[in-house]
Amino acid sequence: MVGQDAWQRLTLGLFRRVRSELIKSVDGVEDAALDWRPSPGSNSMGWLAWHVARGQDRNLSEIMGDSQRWLSEGWAGRFGRPADPSDTGLGHSAAQATAFRNPGSQVLLAYHGDVHELAEDYLSAAPCGDLGRTVVSPTLGNVHTVEERLQGLITDSFAHLGQIALLRGLMPGGGR
Repeated sequence: MVGQDAWQRLTLGLFRRVRSELIKSVDGVEDAALDWRPSPGSNSMGWLAWHVARGQDRNLSEIMGDSQRWLSEGWAGRFGRPADPSDTGLGHSAAQATAFRNPGSQVLLAYHGDVHELAEDYLSAAPCGDLGRTVVSPTLGNVHTVEERLQGLITDSFAHLGQIALLRGLMPGGGR
């Protein structure tokens, strides 16, 4: 990656780690196990994996000034969900998270793989000074710098990966 600044390499490495850990955690888990919750009101592995992908899709597409893959690639339909750019899980009630049904580990991972391409594309070409650029979110109506958005996105992704790993460890047979 000649000519690429350190922040792009570091950030891309973190996104690649999220991708790798998500695959390890979700690949091959039975559909019923992806919807399992240890207690009422808690999130399932499937919802958490979807939320990670949706958050990355929304944020990265907005940073890039591009359309969300959720809409442009028809992922909403494959998940049986509305083609709503703001449907990311952010602000979901316990009832909404409980009602979520995953489409299976392969579809979850395929969607995240499609979204991961956004991270690869953006970070391999991002200008060195892009961290200070402000980005307006048309879905949330807020304004943050690229740096703030990437920090929040990576923090959120790793937090949810930890929750997924914990859930997988709690379920009988590890979800298989």
